[in-house]
Amino acid sequence: MGRKYFGTDGIRGRTNAGVMTATTAMKVGQAAGTYFQRGDHRHRVVIGKDTRLSGYMLENAMTAGFTSVGMDVVLVGPMPTPAVALLTREMRADVGVMISASHNPYEDNGIKLFGPDGFKLSDEDELAIEALIDQELALAASEDVGRARRIEDARGRYIHAVKASLPHNVRLDGLRIVVDCANGAAYHVAPSALWELGAEVIAIGVEPNGKNINAGVGSTHLDALKTKVREVRADIGIALDGDADRLIVVDERSQTVDGDQIMALIGSRMADLGALRGGGVVATVMSNLGLERFLAGRGLELVRTAVGDRNVLEHMREHGYNVGGEQSGHMILIDHATTGDGTIAALQVLAALVASGKPASETLHLFDPVPQLLKNVRFAGGKPLEAESVKAVIAEAEAELAGKGRLVIRPSGTEPVIRVMAEGDDARQVADVVERICDAVRRAA
Repeated sequence: MGRKYFGTDGIRGRTNAGVMTATTAMKVGQAAGTYFQRGDHRHRVVIGKDTRLSGYMLENAMTAGFTSVGMDVVLVGPMPTPAVALLTREMRADVGVMISASHNPYEDNGIKLFGPDGFKLSDEDELAIEALIDQELALAASEDVGRARRIEDARGRYIHAVKASLPHNVRLDGLRIVVDCANGAAYHVAPSALWELGAEVIAIGVEPNGKNINAGVGSTHLDALKTKVREVRADIGIALDGDADRLIVVDERSQTVDGDQIMALIGSRMADLGALRGGGVVATVMSNLGLERFLAGRGLELVRTAVGDRNVLEHMREHGYNVGGEQSGHMILIDHATTGDGTIAALQVLAALVASGKPASETLHLFDPVPQLLKNVRFAGGKPLEAESVKAVIAEAEAELAGKGRLVIRPSGTEPVIRVMAEGDDARQVADVVERICDAVRRAA
């Protein structure tokens, strides 16, 4: 069935337009509060947010929604998404809420929900809540209206948990680190955690004003980080996104280290330490073939899922893996966090750097990515992938790449776009294959 509110990662949209309004936020609070009031204990929700201007509006609206159906609210202010997941579980809350649109510009915002175990909700839970949003729900009696309180030590609790992900004997003394917090949710906690572990920290993207989140900084805009790494001659640069669940790294030469290289590093190091479960790493269909070949050379498997960190996490939980992620920088280390956590992943990278005693440029680039090209084809309507002419061109391309590369073609889940990705050892062949398929889709559309 189609969904009116929830997408692939919670509810997201442009503020004060469509679904992302104060009215909707209040209704989501009422619906989620009603759904999660199970048992006879006093019910509680943890609400966090990133640094967007609209966060104040949506936080207050959701507080009104939850308290109106009798649920107590704990407000933690600007905090990373994984911190909200952690605090939801540690505070024995019934539900957690993160108000954020992740790496999107400030004009957008979103609502992510976590269950009492700190994991994102299942499809079944989201559908059940969505069914309640537009209903007239029973409000609490006057004497049962919920209370709201703000806790002041949320940052300290999260910093402690982040540091606990490393052995006590691991210190970052002697490392000069530039950390880019995207003017987002980790602007305080990430630099603090690194400093407490002994690093010399140069922080950028730590002056949020409500409108500058992800604006020219963060994991999707690396130029500022690369410039600062060169300027201060740092050993490494760390880039987070607006809600700090993504990580992209820059070495001392300002070369980018994406999620695939990070997974290769963390996965292989954990295998060496006997700590890797599942016999490999879980990633998506978008991860580079070079990662798959590197892991295979180490006797490890790369398991691929559909795009989306939630799909990665579901496979990890179902099949017993403890390392997974996406090329875009979502790193899921399930031994330490219930969702992607850029700061915890960064500490694992830094621990590997310290253990190697080598520069980041030698430590973090473990394989050569094969040429990979992604193009989007926008279409007006219909189902171009079902056209026989398109199927024929795709079959021809798959035969050409057999044994030498991969082809991934998928419709976008949010817009009328077909995404065409190919990769292989021959860059010219990859470009030719992608262009031929795109032309066929355009003609069919």
